[in-house]
Amino acid sequence: MPGLGGQPIFVMSEDAERKTGEDAQQNNIEACKTVSSAVRTTLGPKGMDKMMVDSVGDIVVTNDGVTILEEMDLDHPAAQMMVEVAQTQEEEVGDGTTTAVVLAGELLKNAEDLLDQDIHPTVITKGYRLSREKCTDILEQISLDADLNDEDTLRKVAMTAMTGKSAETARDYLADIAVEAVSSVADESSDRIFVDEDSIKLEKKKGSSVEDTDLVQGVILDEEKVHSGMPSEVEDARIALIDSAIEVKETSTDAEINISDPAQMQNFVEQEEEQLKDMVDAIDEAGANVVLCQKGIDDIAQHYLAKKGIFAIRRVSSGDLDKLSNATGGNIITSIDEIEESDLGNAGSVEHKHVGGDAMTFVQDCPEAESVSILIRGGTDHVVDEIERAMEDAIGAVTSAVKHGKVVGGGGATEVELAQELRDYADSVGGREQLAINAFADALEVIPRTLAENAGFDPIDSLVELRNQHDSGEEMAGLNVSSGESEELYEQGVVEPRQTKTQAVQSASESAEMILRIDDVIAASGFDAAGGDSGGGAPEGGPGGGGMPGGGMGGLM
Repeated sequence: MPGLGGQPIFVMSEDAERKTGEDAQQNNIEACKTVSSAVRTTLGPKGMDKMMVDSVGDIVVTNDGVTILEEMDLDHPAAQMMVEVAQTQEEEVGDGTTTAVVLAGELLKNAEDLLDQDIHPTVITKGYRLSREKCTDILEQISLDADLNDEDTLRKVAMTAMTGKSAETARDYLADIAVEAVSSVADESSDRIFVDEDSIKLEKKKGSSVEDTDLVQGVILDEEKVHSGMPSEVEDARIALIDSAIEVKETSTDAEINISDPAQMQNFVEQEEEQLKDMVDAIDEAGANVVLCQKGIDDIAQHYLAKKGIFAIRRVSSGDLDKLSNATGGNIITSIDEIEESDLGNAGSVEHKHVGGDAMTFVQDCPEAESVSILIRGGTDHVVDEIERAMEDAIGAVTSAVKHGKVVGGGGATEVELAQELRDYADSVGGREQLAINAFADALEVIPRTLAENAGFDPIDSLVELRNQHDSGEEMAGLNVSSGESEELYEQGVVEPRQTKTQAVQSASESAEMILRIDDVIAASGFDAAGGDSGGGAPEGGPGGGGMPGGGMGGLM
């Protein structure tokens, strides 16, 4: 920039790159559209899967939106904001990540058309904000009640969340497991239901079939007993949960012992053994027949435990120890010397089993268990991983439905109804914001359009038929992806939590508004504002400087 006497003044490094105005907006929008289009084909029951291959050759096959985005190697800052949209959706609701990202991309696409008409970004963002607030009100009006006792509706929610994933072939069975797991850990108090999803532990082992997936009222540990002489099964288990080592403590200061007689050495060893025996005796006298230890167990201590018929496991994680405390009602013990019978937890049985060639321990039949475990089975590692993601979605969806107590119709029904209501609302809003509200309504319809495209039907014909159904008062009319017809899908079991839609609309709209308000991108030295390092290429399907570094997105392109 010019300074005194016409001399230029440099306020940034010569290597820094800056994009301003329309260039910055177009660059950010194209990056986000590219990310959105990458996951768009995975939406719905007929969506396709993506194979992600990382730099070391590890493969992930999935159609889970947040997993795809997290596996993609995205360096463009605007593209990373789309990943945050999916992550927020996953954390808050547990399902609907693809919907949120696709909607955000469509909002930016429609905003681009408005920018071409010389409508200022602040006008567009105001219209989008009004639309978002109106959508929240509409969703409250069109949602239906659901509660913890409505198992049929919750089962439909779980089945809808798993539709289109590898788990679909066994979704009836898996949906029952998801609903039972959430019901087991749900805590109902003062007209509110709290569900701690961390109390539902997922363990996976390849081998057998998906139908062999099992729910355990307790905790499954991917650990084996420490000594072959210990029993493989303990009935009426009284469990000591210990977070300290069953070992002789080392001195905190360096010490040197001079031994002049072999007998002194023997005495020293015997004293250590006596200390370990005292620890085991304290555990035994408290009445414990199972020991689950977070840290190590000395070999000699293992021997004494086995002699007393006590089942023991070491290296149990702190998270599993907390789950065990919730499931068994036991206290976590920090000092073995102070262990008492009242500190012990209870379980119907603790069993050492071999599953898929690996040893596992089942702590089950816990009274009033506040922690449960699901053992997921499948033919291969990739299948088991995808079943796990499907189960996480189902648990998240059921949890959301239970916590908020509201559900809506799926199959694009909710989005079409929102779009219809928004267009009516736009007529009551003056100024250019009306155009932005209509653009928001059009963006919402990307969901039923995409469902139709992915199922092989004409998106325009499908959308027109859906609009006609909703005009005639059919609020729950959605797209049947098997027949291509507009039908009342709610009664057919296509049900989603209201919060899934609310969060998707909010996250997508807020991220789109933020990106639209950016008119200046300053890239530091060594970073290419076009989307990555100086060697980055343009994304496929987008203009130069549109988005992904290194000419691609992970293993997708």
